[in-house]
Amino acid sequence: MTQIQVIPGDITQFAGDAIVNAANTTLMGGGGVDGAIHRAAGPALYAACEKFHGCPTGEARITSGFALPAKYIIHTPGPVWRDGRHGEPELLANSYRNSLQLTDEYGCQTVAFPSISTGVYAFPLDQAAPIAIRTIREFLRTAQHVQTVTMVCFDPVTEQAYQTALNA
Repeated sequence: MTQIQVIPGDITQFAGDAIVNAANTTLMGGGGVDGAIHRAAGPALYAACEKFHGCPTGEARITSGFALPAKYIIHTPGPVWRDGRHGEPELLANSYRNSLQLTDEYGCQTVAFPSISTGVYAFPLDQAAPIAIRTIREFLRTAQHVQTVTMVCFDPVTEQAYQTALNA
């Protein structure tokens, strides 16, 4: 039985198989959730990410979780919002889909996502949440291992947006 859940919290505390990092294309850490994950995982994460030489928007890479309670970190750069007419919705869906694909390939049953691209990348939350939930639902229909996908929301506004999308 697969499920999607929406919870408030700090993704660096998620004790599951994998968490997703809303990374930038360098994968070298940054602000927001990316910086928090890098700080919590420890300096070994930086060294592991260096080996990738970056990651294109919408794709995903995997590392160990290092000092985090999660076994793996999936790194995906989401799109920067311009006006919605430069492939942003498709790129956002790709970030979720490719992250889930890696999670499944590594045999993970549980994975937690932050709200990708809705912080400094300015993707409108009311558009991002339905894209995320729809993409996760589609993936779970054919997932081999992934059982539970958790949206970990940093604030009540984000939590409400994902809860609304989930109940739609």
